[in-house]
Amino acid sequence: MAPDRAPPPDIVCRALDKRFGDVEVLAPFDVTFEAGKTTALVGPSGCGKSTLLRLIAGLDTADSGELSIGGQTADAVRGAGGLAIAFQDASLLPWRTARGNVALAQRLARQPVDRVAIDALLNRVGLTGFLDTRPGALSGGMRQRAAIARCLITRPRLLLLDEPFGAVDELTRRQLGLELPPLWRSEGTTTVMVTHSVTEAIFLSDRILVLSPRPARVLEDVEVRLGHPRASEMMEQAEFIDAFKTVTAALERGEAQRQNALAAQ
Repeated sequence: MAPDRAPPPDIVCRALDKRFGDVEVLAPFDVTFEAGKTTALVGPSGCGKSTLLRLIAGLDTADSGELSIGGQTADAVRGAGGLAIAFQDASLLPWRTARGNVALAQRLARQPVDRVAIDALLNRVGLTGFLDTRPGALSGGMRQRAAIARCLITRPRLLLLDEPFGAVDELTRRQLGLELPPLWRSEGTTTVMVTHSVTEAIFLSDRILVLSPRPARVLEDVEVRLGHPRASEMMEQAEFIDAFKTVTAALERGEAQRQNALAAQ
């Protein structure tokens, strides 16, 4: 890690509450995301996973409660270029090349454009030969590689991923899951990701928070006991299988609670 880079932050959520009209998405929500670790959020659709990610990013505000990132507000961290976020849709500017899209991230973060670093990163994420190609001529997997490179070029202290591999086919999804996480792990970046895939959550993360149907609360806090770097063969290990059973059981418990609540109405 370069000496001029601030250490990765922890994220502390205290009594967060968020409503959209009459719909309570987050009830008083308390959790701390450990600095330098990757935490996956899993839960049923509409439970508040993406809402929580947007609150952490400072793209939305809680109705009550506190959220701090390394002791700072989300706005302060984002304003200093300390966080990056990648969505399921790569959202690359169609008139810019892969290199141009990544360079824009440095400009927006008020960093000098480092063309040598940009080219090296694009090559590292598997886009050798496509640096001057516009998004329309790239495959879905290539666009997502460029989007991740755009996030990582600023060397953010905090990386937020909202279904980053959800828009690509299963084979490409697995390839991205193998090849890209070592890039942010090598920086010790604090990473929070949303995924609907239990397998992906286990394979990519150090910790999994299983969220209940809304209003979201933590049903299960699962430590992933797998080493790094990770390989596909780890999916056959007892630690992987045990984590899968624990997460799946928590999801089923949450669904049973939702059905009981509906029946009681």
